[in-house]
Amino acid sequence: MQLSRFTDFSLRVLLYLAINRQKRATLQEIADFYPLSLEHLRKVVHALARAGYLLTYRGKNGGMELARPPKDILIGEVVRQFEGQENLVDCEGLDCRLASVCSLKKALKHGQNALYSSLNEYSLADLVEEKPTMVRLLVNDVA
Repeated sequence: MQLSRFTDFSLRVLLYLAINRQKRATLQEIADFYPLSLEHLRKVVHALARAGYLLTYRGKNGGMELARPPKDILIGEVVRQFEGQENLVDCEGLDCRLASVCSLKKALKHGQNALYSSLNEYSLADLVEEKPTMVRLLVNDVA
């Protein structure tokens, strides 16, 4: 399983904001840092705000910030939000001779749930705390 670019970018935005909490960040700032397409990033930020992960502000002092403390944002929750619950294999869409006896779908669902559960052992805070090199890279690049 590979995460979609949308989910990857969502996690990157959250990491950026978790490290750089002293001020609101702008789309342009984040797009320049990674570098990412501004238009694609705009869609990601909109989805993160709709899902309750970000607060966004318009105007002269606009920008975005985390809507919750980093310790309250679970990585598995974010990944599940943007990757969804869709089965890894679309058994109903196939004309499969094994469909009535196959247990692959159940095994894959179990694995998918295990992945989300494992990722939920980490919060956004876990990914940025005690990471002085990452913090220095971000803060020095933004400053």
